[in-house]
Amino acid sequence: MTSPAIAARRIGTERQPIAIIDQFHPDPDALRTAACVAIFEPGRHHYPGIRAALPQDYFAAVRAPLLTTLREVFAQGTQLALLDASFAMVTQPPDSLAIAQRIPHVDAVDIDRIALVHYLGPGDGTAFYRHRSTGFETVDAARGSGYRQTLRDELAAAPPPPAYIADSTPLFERIALVEARYNRAVLYRSRLLHSGAIAPDAALSDDPAQGRLTITAFLSAR
Repeated sequence: MTSPAIAARRIGTERQPIAIIDQFHPDPDALRTAACVAIFEPGRHHYPGIRAALPQDYFAAVRAPLLTTLREVFAQGTQLALLDASFAMVTQPPDSLAIAQRIPHVDAVDIDRIALVHYLGPGDGTAFYRHRSTGFETVDAARGSGYRQTLRDELAAAPPPPAYIADSTPLFERIALVEARYNRAVLYRSRLLHSGAIAPDAALSDDPAQGRLTITAFLSAR
C-alpha cells in the first residue's frame, strides 16, 4: 500500500492554502464498489446531482493524513468535527441549472470550516475563483452582505448562460485548478470561492461506475 502524499499550495492574491493528497484512501476500489450498491437521493443546498451515504469506516481510514494536513497546511488543531459527508455525483443537465448553480460559491464563512473533495471517477477537478469587481477570493462574514448585493446586481444585469462554470467568465476569474485524479483529495477553507470544474462535454451519468463520482465532506477543525 502506497502512503498518502501531501502537497500544499497557496493560491491567488490572498495566498489562501489548499492541500492536495494523493493515495488518500487505502482502498479506493472498495469505495467505488460501495458506491455502486448505495442508494442515491437528490442533493440538497443547490447541489446539481445526487448523494448517498458513505461506508461507516471511511473517516477512520483517512484520519491520519487528514489530521496531518489540517495541522501542517491549515495550522488548525485536532479538535475535528464532521459536519456532513457523502458520495456525490453531478448529474444535472446544464440547461436546467439555476443561476446559483452556474457560478462559484462558498460553503461557509467561518475560518474553521474545511471542505474536502475526494475524486473516485472521471472529471476535471475543482476550480477556484476571484470575483472580478470586488477582487474577493474568499467571502467571510464581514464581506458577505456587500458581496451578495454586488453579485445580485451583476446577475440581474447579465445572467450567466445555462452552463456549468469551468473557466474564467465576465464576472469571475479562475485563479487555480486542482485536477481530478483517482484517489486524490483536495482540502480548502470553505469560504474560498470555488466550483466543480465541469466541462461542456462532461458525461453526467448517474451510474457510479461511469459518472463523476466523488466524496464530499465538510469539517470543523479547531
